[in-house]
Amino acid sequence: MLGWAVTFLIIALIAGVLGFGVVAGTAATIAKILFFVFLVLFVIGLVMGRRGPVV
Repeated sequence: MLGWAVTFLIIALIAGVLGFGVVAGTAATIAKILFFVFLVLFVIGLVMGRRGPVV
């Protein structure tokens, strides 16, 4: 998930340098959404992974 966010960020940077504003904005928005989804899933994984052994 984080890899996809970085990919869209790079696409946004390249599109912004080349002057494709709409493509850059869209790719940046997608990258931002994917990054926040990654953060939420990462935190959930940390919380669920810290459970003690079931007795």
